Amino acid sequence: MDVMGDKATLFETGRFVQPSGRDGVGEAPDDAAEEVRQRLAAEAGDVEAMSVLGALLLRRGDLDGAEPHLRAATAAGDRAAANNLGVLLHQRGYADDAAGWWRIAAVAGSAAAAHALGRHHRERGDEPAAEYWLRQSAEQGHALGAYALADLLEHRQDAGAEQWMRIAAERGHREAAYRLARALDRRLVPEGDVGDDHGAGAEAEQWYRQAAARGHRRAALHLGAILERRGALKEAGRWYLTSAKDGEARAACALGFLLRDAGDTESAAVWWLRAAQDGDGNAANALGALHAERGEPQTAERWYRAAMDAGDDNGAYNLGLLCAEQGRTAQAELWYRRAAYAGHREAANALAILLLQGGDTAGAEPWFSKAAEAGSVDAAFNLGILFAGRGEETVALRWYERAAAAGHTEAALQVGIARLRDGDEAGAERHLRCAAGGGSAEAAYRLATVLDARRPPVPAHSLGEPVHEEKSECEEWYERAASQGHRRAQVRVGMLAAARGDVVEAARWYREAAEAGSRNGAFNLGLLLAREGSEPEAAVWWARAADAGHGRAALRLALVYARRGELAEGQRWADRAVALGPAEVSERAARLRDALREELSA
Repeated sequence: MDVMGDKATLFETGRFVQPSGRDGVGEAPDDAAEEVRQRLAAEAGDVEAMSVLGALLLRRGDLDGAEPHLRAATAAGDRAAANNLGVLLHQRGYADDAAGWWRIAAVAGSAAAAHALGRHHRERGDEPAAEYWLRQSAEQGHALGAYALADLLEHRQDAGAEQWMRIAAERGHREAAYRLARALDRRLVPEGDVGDDHGAGAEAEQWYRQAAARGHRRAALHLGAILERRGALKEAGRWYLTSAKDGEARAACALGFLLRDAGDTESAAVWWLRAAQDGDGNAANALGALHAERGEPQTAERWYRAAMDAGDDNGAYNLGLLCAEQGRTAQAELWYRRAAYAGHREAANALAILLLQGGDTAGAEPWFSKAAEAGSVDAAFNLGILFAGRGEETVALRWYERAAAAGHTEAALQVGIARLRDGDEAGAERHLRCAAGGGSAEAAYRLATVLDARRPPVPAHSLGEPVHEEKSECEEWYERAASQGHRRAQVRVGMLAAARGDVVEAARWYREAAEAGSRNGAFNLGLLLAREGSEPEAAVWWARAADAGHGRAALRLALVYARRGELAEGQRWADRAVALGPAEVSERAARLRDALREELSA
C-alpha cells in the first residue's frame, strides 16, 4: 500500500492521523505519563482522549488495544478516529471494511481519509472514484493527496498532472519534488541515466535540492551530477556521499570517479566496491580497469564478469580488451562478439579490427558498418580506410566526412587532403584547421603550406642580420607541427628562421629534424654550418644526408673532397650524386666526376 513515496511508513502515508482537530500528521506523545493521563480521560468519557489514546496505541502496533478506543471515538463522531480505525482494519487485511470507515471520515471532511480512500479505489482499479477522492483530499491542502492525484493523472498522461505535482512539492512532499525535477529535466535532455544528462534548468535543480535536503537519495544523486558538470566538485561530492550512504549504488559509483579524478584511488576503490556489491555494473567495470592498470588481470577479469552479470555490456567489451592485450585473440573475439550482438558499438568496431587483422576483410566490413551506423566515430573512420584501400575514394570520402563531422581528427585530415586534391582550397583549409586544432601534426603542416602559398614574398635578409618581425600565422602552424616532431615542418621552420636572419633558431630546428632522420634537415644544417665557417662539421651532416639519398648533399661532399685534394673520395661522391639526381645535380656531378677522373689519370 505504500508504493507512492520514496520511503513511506504508516505514519507518513497520511492514512494515520493525530486527532485534536487535525487531520495531518502530528507527533504522538510517547511519554508514559501522558498515556496514563489520556487513558484516565478516555475512561471518563472524553472522546478526544479516546481518539488520541487509540492513535497512540495504533502507532505503537498494539492493534488490539487501539481498536476499542478508536471504535468508541468513532461512534462519538471523531473523524480522525474513523480514519485511524480504517488504517487499523487495513493493517489487519480488511480492506473493504477500512474503506467504509475512511468514507465516513472523508465525508466528514478528513483530507487524510479522502487520500486513503482514493488510494484504496486506485488499488482496486476504480480510477474515476480514486480521482474523485484524491481530488477532495488535494483541494483541502493535503500534500499526499496532491501527490497521489498527480501520480494518477500522470499515468493517464493528463496535462494537469504537473500542476498537482508542483502543489505537492510546494507542500513539502519530497517524492513530488523529485518527480517534478525529473519532468523539468526531461524537457531539456533525453531520458537516460544520470551520466547521460547534459544539463538541468535552474528550476529543476531547485526541486532536486529540496528533495535531496529531505533525504531523497535519487534526488541527491542527480543534484550531485548537476553540480559535477558545473565544476562544483566539492559540493557534488557531498551530495554523492549523502546519496551513497543511503544506499544509492550509482551515487557510490559516481563518488568513486570523483575521488579517482582527485587522485585518491584507494578511496575511489572503496566506493566502487560498495556500488559493485550492490549490483552496479559501471562500478564493477571501474574496479576491473583499476586492477588491470595494477597488473592484476585475474582480478580485473573477475570484476568485468561481475559487470557483465549485472547487465553492463561494457563488461564483455572490457573482457575482450583484456584478452586482446594478453594475446588471447580467440577469447577476445568471443567477448567482442557478445558485446557487439548486444549493441555495443565500440565492441563491434573492435571486433571488425580483429577480423581485419586476421585477413577477414569481408567479415570486418559489416561490423564496421554496424558500429558506424550506431554512432561509432572510429568505425566510420575505419570504413574510410577500408574503402580507400580498395580504391573506392568516393565512398571512403563519405565515411571520412561523417567521422570528421563528429570531431575525428584524422578523418578531418583525410577530408582536407581530398579537398586539396580536388582544388577546393577553402574546404581543405576548414577541415585542416579542425584536424590541426585536434592535435594532428600533419594537418598543422599542411594547413601551414596552404597559408604559406598565399603569403606575399618576404624580402631576403643576410644571415646573421637581426630582424624584428612578427611571425605569420603559417609560421605558427609550422612551429606547432614542428614541436610535435613533424620533420618537414621542422625544416620549414628552420628555413623561415634563416630567412629572418635568426641563425641560432634555424640551426636548432635543422638539427632536430636531421637527428630525427630528415635528409633535408641534415643538408640545410650543413649549408648553415658551412656558411658559418664550420665546413668539417657540415661535411658530417652532408654525408648523413647523402647516405639517406640526398643528391645535392652528395654533390657538396664531392666538391669538398675535390678542394681538399682527395680526388678519389671526391669522385666517389660525384658518382653518388649522379645516381641520386635530380637531373640538374646529375649533370653538374657528371662534369665534376669527369674532371676528377682526368685529373687522376694525368
